[in-house]
Amino acid sequence: MPLGLITGIGRAMRRKRTSSLDILSSKRAPRNYYKGKNCKPTGFHTRKGGYVVVPEKLPNYVVPDLTGFKLKPYVSQCQKEVKTTEVSESPK
Repeated sequence: MPLGLITGIGRAMRRKRTSSLDILSSKRAPRNYYKGKNCKPTGFHTRKGGYVVVPEKLPNYVVPDLTGFKLKPYVSQCQKEVKTTEVSESPK
């Protein structure tokens, strides 16, 4: 009988995965929970309901000068087959 009790407790513990307990979505959370999309805010809300954008919080993209660059920025969806020969290493 004690062995059956121990296996029953073990089965009860295994029913719920521990990884699913860590996942918190808006359906499993309180009513006012908002998960968001992992984005940083670019400003703040004012008391009167407005929104002020802070220029220091906006993303700043630094793009290098690509004049005379051989490669194109995008890859075509219709790629041509390129046959390559494998280089075999010589034994030492």
